[in-house]
Amino acid sequence: MSRDSKATGLKPHPQDEPEKAMALDLPRGPLSAPMQAYFAKCEEKIGFVPHVLEAYAHDNAKLEAFVAFYNDLMLGPSGLSKLEREMIAVCVSSANRCYYCLAAHGAAVRQLSGDAVLGEIMVMNWRVAELPARHRAMLDFADRLTTQPHLIGEQDRQALRDCGFNERDIWDIGAVAAFYNMSNRLASATDMRPNRAYHGMAR
Repeated sequence: MSRDSKATGLKPHPQDEPEKAMALDLPRGPLSAPMQAYFAKCEEKIGFVPHVLEAYAHDNAKLEAFVAFYNDLMLGPSGLSKLEREMIAVCVSSANRCYYCLAAHGAAVRQLSGDAVLGEIMVMNWRVAELPARHRAMLDFADRLTTQPHLIGEQDRQALRDCGFNERDIWDIGAVAAFYNMSNRLASATDMRPNRAYHGMAR
């Protein structure tokens, strides 16, 4: 509590309180050397360790699996650009109303696109954004896979082909969308909270 809060008897402002990664009280466990180095790299490059990593850090094996899968999907070789993959993350997270991922990946869209307005539109309602047909088809597929997965059919895959996506691209769109559906649900289950730093990035 700040000095002003003590003097007035008012509740402290949330920014005066320490940041918590999630609602579950799972302390960080012993980390392997590669994960210690990964956390140090996060501190060096962006100034903090993302709370999603802190949330997984109670179990080093789970943390390593998450990091490996994330790095492969979001940073590995793909016909999808890094921005396109982040746009899928935001589209899925918007459908699932995932506060953590909307804050974190909305910031990534702002950074990668250099367009703060696009980042905001993607978070709030991507359908009103002025997007090329390729991106609209990609996001339509990701949204449908999130909200109506049982209705996905050949016509949905063909719509992606018609916009220039190849078979591997379609796999990658599905894989990224599926990953964030899992991540969104775990974030909701644990009340995972984004680092405050995300809110001010690339604005």
